[in-house]
Amino acid sequence: MRSGRSESGLSFAVKSSASKVAYCSLSVRCGTRAEGDLPQGTAHFVEHTIFKGTKHFSAARINSYLDRLGGELNAYTTKEEIVLHATVLREDIWKAVGLLMEIATRATFPEHEIETERGVIIDEIISYKDSPSDDIFDTFESRFFEGSPLGRLILGTVESVGSITVEDLKAYYRRNFIPSNMALCIVASGDEEKLERQMLALAGKYITPGEDQTVIPGEDRVSSSRHFDITEDKHNHEANALLGAEAPSLYNPDSERVTAALLTNILGGPSSNSMLGAYLREKHGWVYSIECAYAQFRETGMITISLGCEKENLAKCLRAVERILAKICSAPLSEAKLKAAKKQLLGQLAISGEGGETQCLSMGKSMISFGKIMKDEQTRALIDAITAEDLHKMAVRTFSPGKVSKLVYL
Repeated sequence: MRSGRSESGLSFAVKSSASKVAYCSLSVRCGTRAEGDLPQGTAHFVEHTIFKGTKHFSAARINSYLDRLGGELNAYTTKEEIVLHATVLREDIWKAVGLLMEIATRATFPEHEIETERGVIIDEIISYKDSPSDDIFDTFESRFFEGSPLGRLILGTVESVGSITVEDLKAYYRRNFIPSNMALCIVASGDEEKLERQMLALAGKYITPGEDQTVIPGEDRVSSSRHFDITEDKHNHEANALLGAEAPSLYNPDSERVTAALLTNILGGPSSNSMLGAYLREKHGWVYSIECAYAQFRETGMITISLGCEKENLAKCLRAVERILAKICSAPLSEAKLKAAKKQLLGQLAISGEGGETQCLSMGKSMISFGKIMKDEQTRALIDAITAEDLHKMAVRTFSPGKVSKLVYL
């Protein structure tokens, strides 16, 4: 793998593969938290509308450009990034890279397209609200990070999206889609040094050294998370619950972040033998779904436990979760259990990392967050180094009484 930063300030990473399929991504360090005084949902609105026309491409041409080659073009917005990505045959990788750069540097935001897309986004918001298992995450995060940029809703509200102007979209785009905020990554077959040269030469046609002169307003600092225990009557046919606590951030030491990831996997990872899954779902069948997830942001992080169940099962589900959290906080795991948990996590990482798209997106996230990419052997060494006491301390730090917030939808 090769990575670095070009003279223009653009970060990049290249990884060779043996596949006939190639992947490229352009990650932009911005997202919802960079909206500043613009309406909620502006970042997501920009993500939708940069595809609606550029200096050289109409919306129709953008939509069909990779489709007719059998490729795919997509994008998503998070609280701290906007990501454009494409999957194509190896022979078409430079067409895909050129298209991403065109969209990221030359979008025109035609007004007639903006109004059409506004309706699409408002429908998306309404649809999201109709899904309690999705909506509960937005509500939880808005309360957990209330008063800080991370508390802003990614989709925005019907009212805020209705108020966003073309000038708002252009202002956000000019402010954030600049070389020093971007990471261009590819995973494709070929010599990595040659791939790097070709990629930077192509990118150089869209951005040049000295171009990145935009003055970026300082971002608001993320305030401490807020503790709460709230139940809302949504008149749903099932109950949904979300519990969450503050966890290590992207900028905490790697050892802490990896320990938090292992703790998350032990509690409620994708395998049926996780502590929560084995007890609530496999043993008792009380839940439709239960999951533990770890989200990392630049100044903070959050571990959440989400579940959906019949209303009559909610009380015993919540008591069981509390008992399991108390258990993992009460004493360190045995060495045998710790060894098995490490092996399981390493296996999951190895399998998920085989996908070219996953690799490409992960490379982009690492480059805009750290300016470098951790090697697989470094990750393995960090996991191997975790002790039972390290894991126990992380559990106490995260899930001690008074540190876990809860939101319930009935």
